Amino acid sequence: MKRNHIKSYIATALLTLFLVGCSDILEEQPRSIYTPGFFKTEKGVMGGLTAMYAHLRYIYGQAYYYNACLTGTDEVTYAQSADGNFKDMDYSGVGSLTPSTSRTDVLWGQAFPNINTASGIIENAEAVGTISNALIAEARFFRAFDYFLLVQTFGGVPLDLGAGELKFNTSTSRTSVRNTVPEVYTKAIFPDLLKAITDLPETGRLTGTVTKTVARLYLSKAYLTYAWWLENPNSIPTYPASERVDPDGKNAAWYYQQAYDISTTAIENPGSFALQATYYDVNLAQNDRNKEILLYADHTEKSEKYNAGSLTYGSGGAPDNFAGWMMTWNYTNIRSSGVSSVQREASQPLGRPWTRMCPTIGAIKNTFADKTNDSRYDGTFTTVYRGNWDKAGNKTATLINANGLPVAPGGAILSFLNEDDANVVYANSTANIGAGVLSGRADFVIAPSGISRIVYPGLWKLGPYRTDNAGGLGQPNAASTRPFNIAKLSEFYFIAAEAAVKGATIKAGKSARELINVIRARAGKWRWDNNGNIAKVADNSAAMIASTPATIDINYILAERSREYFGEGYRWFDLVRTQKWAELSSTYQICGSNYGQHTPATVTRTIEKYHYLRPIPSGQIDGMEMTAEEKAIYQNPGY
Repeated sequence: MKRNHIKSYIATALLTLFLVGCSDILEEQPRSIYTPGFFKTEKGVMGGLTAMYAHLRYIYGQAYYYNACLTGTDEVTYAQSADGNFKDMDYSGVGSLTPSTSRTDVLWGQAFPNINTASGIIENAEAVGTISNALIAEARFFRAFDYFLLVQTFGGVPLDLGAGELKFNTSTSRTSVRNTVPEVYTKAIFPDLLKAITDLPETGRLTGTVTKTVARLYLSKAYLTYAWWLENPNSIPTYPASERVDPDGKNAAWYYQQAYDISTTAIENPGSFALQATYYDVNLAQNDRNKEILLYADHTEKSEKYNAGSLTYGSGGAPDNFAGWMMTWNYTNIRSSGVSSVQREASQPLGRPWTRMCPTIGAIKNTFADKTNDSRYDGTFTTVYRGNWDKAGNKTATLINANGLPVAPGGAILSFLNEDDANVVYANSTANIGAGVLSGRADFVIAPSGISRIVYPGLWKLGPYRTDNAGGLGQPNAASTRPFNIAKLSEFYFIAAEAAVKGATIKAGKSARELINVIRARAGKWRWDNNGNIAKVADNSAAMIASTPATIDINYILAERSREYFGEGYRWFDLVRTQKWAELSSTYQICGSNYGQHTPATVTRTIEKYHYLRPIPSGQIDGMEMTAEEKAIYQNPGY
């Protein structure tokens, strides 16, 4: 490995981390030098563990990595203000993904230093004498967690960082050898997670720390992913080259069964976790860190120190949580009576516009086809933009909006319709953004087929939330102080269902359809109409269950996963795991990049088999002291 990256990280990365609770705080002061002996002290071990939770903020909420997990899938394409960071990921001919442009460099650069820190704790903590197996298991979890992300993204990666496989390295090494995919799984990921499940507690030692349930999620997901890799239904190449044979002699069916068994065990024994009663409550900002969330990269508005970033201005870089900006279009350009009627505000439906990513028309129309029974569309997107000019100090009682009708603060200024309507009339000058009108309505409108790269529903679930707005617009230019959710209890149902579809022997009451219907039934329960901004008590569970196909297949599970986790960073991994990326994402529809463009265009992507692995970052390749031939062999084919 390029050890100067890791050495630098150890010198700076034992950052402070805030975990919610009256006294539940992980805190460690930064140090300038960390020697190997530091991890043989209690303070060193605790500081290293703190750094592991802190490192999540350099991956999750980092918008360019977030983009790499979504753009180019059936969920997301690039938006009007996108630069090469986003266009390169779209595979539609507007850019080119290369070792120097791929933003999965974020993952490569952050994972290996953390892996090395974990190895330092695992090797040295026992010498302290006061460090429990449960604390060491947290390090094992994170080492496996990072390796799992890496192997899904790049294929086989190095287990030897310079001191031997899975050894703590303290010296500079500028050579590297990649292990095969089976070696990464069977030597690193599976053993660490199995040990973590044994040693971790049922309930976290602090709010947000890892538990048996979290480790079970990642082990079941790793087993599921590895089973697909062994099966390789579409003959996707792997690298470094290796036979699709498990070193322990187990086949894909065995691993599918393990994924099912571990997932259903966690469903039956969730520890301190539980599904939320409604989908709305899963992602409601006031309900952050709820019992459904297994792991998150934390932030806080209470302290810049513990937030690890400014509370008044977003830097556009890690460790800020600025992913939510990317799918936020510039709604502040809407005009009513010549006034910007929807001001930039630090509230969950709004936030800071960047217009770098946008949903495809297919995601809006097809993935979320049922917008009446299923609450997940309403609990995912901002589709109604409401007037808030009064919060900016303008006390005008009403402004003139669509059809010359008045709208008061809090009223709908622009609405994205649930269905296409032939009666919508668009005009380039309408609302200053080329919106449409419907007779008798005071709000401007845009139909699903009319969403474009410049005007589209925003991503409500990732919107900001502050308690210090004091009735005004707050701090809309700051990065989000909300945690970025990484793992949810609900995913066990999807993992078990997918494994069942792939042939796992099922338990009574836990067929693929029954498991998916637990999630769908919950999606049918409403307590609030988010975009209607009104209480809505409805239980459409029966209708949701009735509309579930009698036979569940992989495509249906993927569609359900998209409805459940849209815009959260799952999609590229889901499509690569199941080898469905090219099938489901090779074409998409979107309207143009200028206001008033509402004619859908079909865009074709070129997704080759070698694209199922991302390139090794050029910074890694360039930094190694190896021959040109050795460097070429190190890189993934096609790049």
